[in-house]
Amino acid sequence: MAADDARAALVSAARGLFASRGYARTTLKGVAAAAGIAPEVARRYYDNKGDLFAAAMRLPTDPSTAVPTLLAPGLEGLGDRLVRFTLETLADPEVREDILGMVKAGGNAYSATRTFQEFIESGVVDRVVSAVGVPDARMRGALISSYLLGVATTRYVLKLEPLASASDEHVVRMVGPTLQALIDPRVPLAADESGDNAVRRKGDAQS
Repeated sequence: MAADDARAALVSAARGLFASRGYARTTLKGVAAAAGIAPEVARRYYDNKGDLFAAAMRLPTDPSTAVPTLLAPGLEGLGDRLVRFTLETLADPEVREDILGMVKAGGNAYSATRTFQEFIESGVVDRVVSAVGVPDARMRGALISSYLLGVATTRYVLKLEPLASASDEHVVRMVGPTLQALIDPRVPLAADESGDNAVRRKGDAQS
């Protein structure tokens, strides 16, 4: 199979599997099998699942490139860069149509949104959080991903005003500081007081 044909087969199979299974449950090996291509051949074209998703959705960058670029300037401004990366990823209407097009390929609006969230979370945010070395990494990563997905969905899918028509830089200035606090290991998360409250309520009941 010619290189161009192999790439096209992998991208086509990836679109179908990402639509039906979501990002987390799709593997590069599974896409290769669906395309009728040996896994070792598939890896000649795409190093990992994130790169294949970026190609299938025609994203402007892939995690292999994006993560080092996000981290290179250091910790300061990283929240802004995460917001800007998400907005730039979805800036092209064709990219948004490709993601929502997964609905037509056998998924639904929820699965399409979920697939993109899983890509952002595991492909980008988790890797950034891990590289920075923050405490409570899983919680921080989930919060950052939730903020990014919420902004993207409200802006590009629901098109809720005034967020939908705000400039990218305005959105960055509004959301970036919140993400910066979450990604900065020097800023502690709010303590979980549910256990203390439970003990306190039990003590009050016994008194």
